[in-house]
Amino acid sequence: MIFLKYKDAESDFSPLFNRTAFPEDIERSVATILSDIRKSGDQAVIDYAAKFDKLSLTPETFKVTQEEIDNAENLINDDIKNAIKLAHDNITDFSKQSIPEDWKYNPREGVTLGEKFSPLDRIACYVPGGTAPLVSTVLHTATMAQAAGVKEIVVTTKGAEDGSVNPAILYAAKVCGATEIYKMGGVYAIGALAYGTDTIKKVEKIVGPGNAYVTAAKKQVYGYTALDLVAGPSEIMVIADKSAPANFIAADLLSQAEHGSGFEQAVLVSDCAETLKEVEAEVLKQKALLSRAECIDKVVDNGIFLIEVANMAEAAEVANMYAA
Repeated sequence: MIFLKYKDAESDFSPLFNRTAFPEDIERSVATILSDIRKSGDQAVIDYAAKFDKLSLTPETFKVTQEEIDNAENLINDDIKNAIKLAHDNITDFSKQSIPEDWKYNPREGVTLGEKFSPLDRIACYVPGGTAPLVSTVLHTATMAQAAGVKEIVVTTKGAEDGSVNPAILYAAKVCGATEIYKMGGVYAIGALAYGTDTIKKVEKIVGPGNAYVTAAKKQVYGYTALDLVAGPSEIMVIADKSAPANFIAADLLSQAEHGSGFEQAVLVSDCAETLKEVEAEVLKQKALLSRAECIDKVVDNGIFLIEVANMAEAAEVANMYAA
């Protein structure tokens, strides 16, 4: 963890205010992988699945089978199924409220102007499935596509070394109307869906979160396909005075640090030096209890910043500089 003092000439704030969401080495490695996918298609997918995910695939096994999808339902308990169904119902209801309606008007005789909204034909939902399989991502992406009336909803997520896919992700994808599910993750999955291969049909839009490599890949394939957005690495800033409980603050900081890419940042700004020290101790205490401590270690040393300010006005200044 890095201690800084605002307006202290000895404190180096450059890691906070001058960082890029896309380090050059990541951009270069991503560009190489995407180029290989464009040139070699299925074979490049096979090679990178083996290299990065230790997954042995063939074009025939890229896609999750219907039998695997059906079996997944038997591998999760009713509480999880009910939670997925409830979330799906709520997200469907919300999504339908926000579907835009066609409209038109006639400003003068012979002229009709307006807007017509039509769902895309084929989209892909990228679902992180490595360090933290995110069922919530399936629900919040595929459900919106389903509510909008998208005909082909593709879900792609990293497969395990034995070729299996997290059963809760498969069940959620089924509930949300996924028409295809692929055992692909990372940059090569983004490339295959953006460019298409002999086996994988390209999509019109890619949505869903990912680590720094996935996000850089999404940025580089823009134009071949549409995107939801290009997000930077996970980050959080907490502003706290001496009344704030250190255990709560530490939990919030760790919630972002555990995402696992090593590029996350968690920042605490406080006008109380004692609070900063208490939070430091609490972060180390809670980290030791978490199953994802290995991921968090990447961030704790260089990505958690504890900043002392003179007052809350200075805390607002720091927050405003960091926000951009």
